Order: sequence, then structure tokens, then C-alpha cells
Amino acid sequence: MANVYKVTLTKLEREELSKIVKKGKHTSQTYRNAYVLLNTDIGEYSDRITNEDIKKVLKIGMRPIDRIKKRFVEEGFEACLVRKPTSRAYERKIDGEVEAHLISISCGEPPKGFARWSLRLLADKMVELNYIENISRESVRTLLKKRVKTLEGKRSVDTPG
Repeated sequence: MANVYKVTLTKLEREELSKIVKKGKHTSQTYRNAYVLLNTDIGEYSDRITNEDIKKVLKIGMRPIDRIKKRFVEEGFEACLVRKPTSRAYERKIDGEVEAHLISISCGEPPKGFARWSLRLLADKMVELNYIENISRESVRTLLKKRVKTLEGKRSVDTPG
């Protein structure tokens, strides 16, 4: 795959990339991509260096360099400077019913021998009662944290007394 894609920048594109690397607030990915494009340019305005030199200076592998060049050739200049949106879609495991069961359990008495519910105990109890096939303690934490923030938002700030 190496050296298959040739980057040829216009003078205007080189100027824009130079502005990115010299000043402004950009993501590290944007800086990295700008440096790679500037240094792999084979156009008339270039001062090209080898991919090996880019790899050493930016401390990245050859694969990211090739991917940046490929994206420039196939998708264009602007596409290289922005993060590609994710195409992954996650199905929610916790619906309103499961959430209600979790909250009711957490408000109830903890198991014998425990002073209060832990995230792990809550997750295990949800599975034990067959409310959900499996659930991580992190999911329990996130759900309860979201619920607490919702309740805090509904509390009145100006309480009498």
C-alpha cells in the first residue's frame, strides 16, 4: 500500500495547512494530518521528505501516514482535516423498565450483611432477578448518576428555613 497514493497540494491548500500548524486551536489529529500532508506533497510548491522521516518526527507508524494520504486522494482536502464520523451503532440494553427496576432495588434494603448497595451488588441482583441478561457495574453507575443529576435539577434551590 505504501507510495500508492500521491499527495499533490495546491498553493492555497499548502497555505491553509501552514496556518493550521503555525497557530490556532485544532485537534492533535488535525495537526498530525496537516503535517503529514505538507510533508508528503509532491506538487511544485513542496519540500517533500520521506515517509520514514515523517514517521520518526511525528512518532507515528507508516499505516497512519498511508491512511491520511489515501483519504486525501479519495475524499479530498477537507475530509483529511476533520474526524471521520463513527459508523458504529450501539443498541441500548437498559430501557425504561430495567431502569425502574434498578432504581427500586437501589432504594430498597441492601442484602443481609451489607450496610448499603454497591454497584456490583446491584448489577448482580438485576441479573439474579432476570431483569436483564447481563449488566456491568459501570452501566449501573452511569444510570444512577444520570438519575441523581435529574433529581438534583428538580430540587428547589430556595427552600424555606
